[in-house]
Amino acid sequence: MPLTDVTLRNAKPSDKPVRMFDGGGLYVEIARSGGKLWRLKYRFDGKEKRLALGVYPDVSLKDARERRDAARKLLANDVDPGVTRRAQKAARVERSVNTFEVLCREWLDQPKGTVEPAQHVKTLARMENDVFPWLGAKATSEITAPDVLSVLRRIDERGARYTAHRVRSEISRAFGYAIATGRAERDPCPDLRGAIPAPKAEHFAAITTPTEVAALMRAIDAFRGTFVVKSALLLAPMLFVRPGELRRAEWSGFDLDKGEWRYLVTKTKTEHLVPLVPQSVAILRELRALTGRGRYVFPGRDPQKAMSDAAINAALRRMGYDTRTEITGHGFRAMARTIFHEELLIKPEVIEHQLAHSVPDALGTAYNRTRFLKERRVMMEQWADYLDRLKTGPAVVAIATAV
Repeated sequence: MPLTDVTLRNAKPSDKPVRMFDGGGLYVEIARSGGKLWRLKYRFDGKEKRLALGVYPDVSLKDARERRDAARKLLANDVDPGVTRRAQKAARVERSVNTFEVLCREWLDQPKGTVEPAQHVKTLARMENDVFPWLGAKATSEITAPDVLSVLRRIDERGARYTAHRVRSEISRAFGYAIATGRAERDPCPDLRGAIPAPKAEHFAAITTPTEVAALMRAIDAFRGTFVVKSALLLAPMLFVRPGELRRAEWSGFDLDKGEWRYLVTKTKTEHLVPLVPQSVAILRELRALTGRGRYVFPGRDPQKAMSDAAINAALRRMGYDTRTEITGHGFRAMARTIFHEELLIKPEVIEHQLAHSVPDALGTAYNRTRFLKERRVMMEQWADYLDRLKTGPAVVAIATAV
């Protein structure tokens, strides 16, 4: 006799499991604890099998009958509903471990030992804020170009066009990893080229005229911050390396007797050599008396960590400079390059090598840390002397001798 909701509601547990049949192999099993479990009894390949269909009343009588009918349709087509159920469950598990967020976090962890921790943190933050809320739960293999475009447009519409392009590149790199690990067949991002207009070129604010540089040098000389930050400020224009490379400088890379600083360039992972002139050596020798027992030349409040990446810009702001429109820590590189070229008439290839830029030559050499070393040492001496003259003298005289 078919079951009814009244019969099901009133059914009581017993010392042994009780089975109440509805028809077509469907029955409810009442456990000794009182739980009412839907089951389907069927035969496949001559063997009797059972299929769980849910718990009453979460799965109603009507729903249980629909599930029974669906299973019997599979049987009519010579398909085992139990095998189908396991396959569907496996697919759900596969989807849960291959969502874009899971894939992306795994991808980000791969290069963690070879990229700067700060860059890893920034990339993950962009993903968490701009990508995961909309794409994170999707299976990586199911994400389409329109899905990615909707994320990029959301970023672009808030005025962060550069970030939109950067996120597109990062999503594409994540898909490259997905393809390599067999979790996607193609990257949808190349289909989006041109979908978001190119961002306007942005340059780090920099002071590039001798008169303004002279005022800046005098302001740095008069700075009254901590000795570590003051030393970094004095060396920043003199050495014009990337701000992160300066603040993370380690004493192990310096040979003050030889006047050399060697370190690994963060962008290219190549070794770079900076000739140290007497002025920079004097600053470093004085600083070593304070920080030389530690790892970092410019330690932060925690001596086990390097100085904050905001320290130089904060110091410039204290001196009255707008770090968005006038000068930033990175702007010292543009300042040096411009004046080398326009005022000191230094050969461009010598400047580019000192900036640790890739400079292809006839032999195909992208970068050689010792190339033009003699010329670069002379150039650095001229530059330090030039900055001294700017700081102390009212007149600005260009050096006409090219290196």
